[in-house]
Amino acid sequence: MPRMSTIFITGGAGFIGSHLVHRLAKEHKVTVFDNYRKDSLAALGYDQDPNVTIVKGDILDATLVKESMKGADYVIHAAAIVGVIDVMNQLKTMEVNILGTHNVLEAAHELGVSERVIVFSSSEIFGKMAYKVTEEDSVRSGPPWEARWGYSVSKIACEHFAAGFHRAHNMPVTCVRPFNVYGPGQTMGGAMKMFITKALQNEDISIHGDGSPIRSWCYVDDFCNAIERCMKDPNAIGESFNIGNSKTAITVLGLAELVIELLNSQSSILHGEPLLQEIHLRIPDVSKAKTLLGWEAMTDLKTGIQKTAESVKKELSL
Repeated sequence: MPRMSTIFITGGAGFIGSHLVHRLAKEHKVTVFDNYRKDSLAALGYDQDPNVTIVKGDILDATLVKESMKGADYVIHAAAIVGVIDVMNQLKTMEVNILGTHNVLEAAHELGVSERVIVFSSSEIFGKMAYKVTEEDSVRSGPPWEARWGYSVSKIACEHFAAGFHRAHNMPVTCVRPFNVYGPGQTMGGAMKMFITKALQNEDISIHGDGSPIRSWCYVDDFCNAIERCMKDPNAIGESFNIGNSKTAITVLGLAELVIELLNSQSSILHGEPLLQEIHLRIPDVSKAKTLLGWEAMTDLKTGIQKTAESVKKELSL
């Protein structure tokens, strides 16, 4: 990327967006476009950089999106309705994620964004069982009367929009599918943040059911490395990539036990009712990113947990 390019990031005040802003603002001008329902940017202290311009806005406001994007060389579209609780508002999830993505892509097309447009998809597009899934595997969702699948469908639609803009307008689009990204600055709930927060305070950790669902955990620095590769490498144009760390696969119960062990916690694990709409298995095949981009995750799970715990300690003033 040329030095001092201009980068427009929707959802830039979110967890992953904040880490990208901090990294990219060292050498580039960055515009953060966010409705500020959550603010990891300020929580991490990344909102004071002189290269960062902040626009408080909604991606459903097509006029403001386009106006704020003017002059951008790169667009990173991370804004979305996310989270197990928030996505239960099925109509809002579909509206924001699908129409908002269209607004961002249409603005990028009309303004002639020339370098790269990166669209965040999701590992949820693979449904309840995703074992070493590749980018060529079929995407799927559950039935429409289970509200959480509106999120999966919305992200599938976003990838279709991205592919359509690439084919119709030769837009330099890349889609990324995050698999359980974690690290300092998470403002949402989520298992990793909750387990670490409870363990540091020696409080009981509650998990749903027997804790047998399996996840693979990708540290945020590794994920941001992948985004930078997507921004620089022409092999990324027109492609979708699974971005995760298959080497960190662990059950939910195993994660809780590991967190307690690493943090020398006195927490106990309590088993509650299982989730009705559980994701049972989620492990990516990331060989495409390694082959085309030369990227792979490097942070092992123990190191990532310890780094995240240091950040949570500061939040809790421990």
